[in-house]
Amino acid sequence: MYHCEACGREYGPDGPWRCACGHALDYARRPLPDADSPPDPTTLDRDRGLWSFEPFLPVERRVSLGEGWTPLVDDAAFDAQLKLDSVFPTGSFKDRGATVTLSQADALGVERVVEDSSGNAGLAIASYAARAGIDAEIYVPADAKPTKLRKIERTGADVVRIEGTRGDVTDACHDALDGDAWYASHAWQPAFFAGTMTWALEVAAQRGWDVPDAVVVPVGHGTLLLGAYRGFRALRAAGWTERVPRLLGAQASGYAPIAAGRPASDGEADDANEVADGIQIHRPARGDQLLDALAATEGTAVAVDAAATERAHDRLARAGYQVEPTCATAVAGLERFRAAGTITAEEDVVVVLSGQNY
Repeated sequence: MYHCEACGREYGPDGPWRCACGHALDYARRPLPDADSPPDPTTLDRDRGLWSFEPFLPVERRVSLGEGWTPLVDDAAFDAQLKLDSVFPTGSFKDRGATVTLSQADALGVERVVEDSSGNAGLAIASYAARAGIDAEIYVPADAKPTKLRKIERTGADVVRIEGTRGDVTDACHDALDGDAWYASHAWQPAFFAGTMTWALEVAAQRGWDVPDAVVVPVGHGTLLLGAYRGFRALRAAGWTERVPRLLGAQASGYAPIAAGRPASDGEADDANEVADGIQIHRPARGDQLLDALAATEGTAVAVDAAATERAHDRLARAGYQVEPTCATAVAGLERFRAAGTITAEEDVVVVLSGQNY
């Protein structure tokens, strides 16, 4: 069952991809494990990948490439722990959402999925659809990186190039949805956020069920930020941890409504960060929920410009991390938060690195 937080409507498992009121839907019930205390982390079956946390997930494992349990590296140069989601099968944390989303689609008997993406989410959905034997149609910006588009095409998915902004791509995808298509959207599908929730579960387990003081993640549609929030909340509700860390987001300047305290923006900006192409989103599908998550954890978000992103990207490369520029916004954000005193020298912080360098 799906539930709308905005108006209270409920839908069955084969219901629409968004509520009649226009708001995103979520699972009406979010499962928790029966055990009221956490297991020894070494007893978790890591061969099942993130599905070792299946008691927290509303979907059974049906489509998987072994994703999950990415390294958590202590790095003194950044005075932080870095969670390396760039080592996933398709190179980004979007595999977390894709495995659960395509497992949901497979359970429903879906034959064709549709997604819109600037690259990483499209590749993840296309790859897991191929794994499931489900047809995929991916709408992408016409000027997306050719290397990303070739990877999507090689999965056998149909790639539809759309001229214009990232918002134009989403609009074209929505216009093309018909009764035969299932919208496997990383921004709208509740299953995708159930998958990204496992990022928080892994971080806690890898730290012996101790959560950090803060986490820093890039924010476009906010699929990882909102997933992390739900994961840390689920751990606390299960009695496995005692608190939820502060959530800190890094957005691309010119595409930063959440940093401005708004659920969406019209996109007028003179300093648009065109380097961080993976998070160039003016109207996040769940903007209100992202703002609520920041408020609930006493967190915040900042806008990072192109120069800061490039400096952070170079710094990461010199430290041995081969990640895409969008990912570097998290490190640039970390530097901003430290300079502003938002993160103090005594605080424990985890930063995600996600997205292989193309």
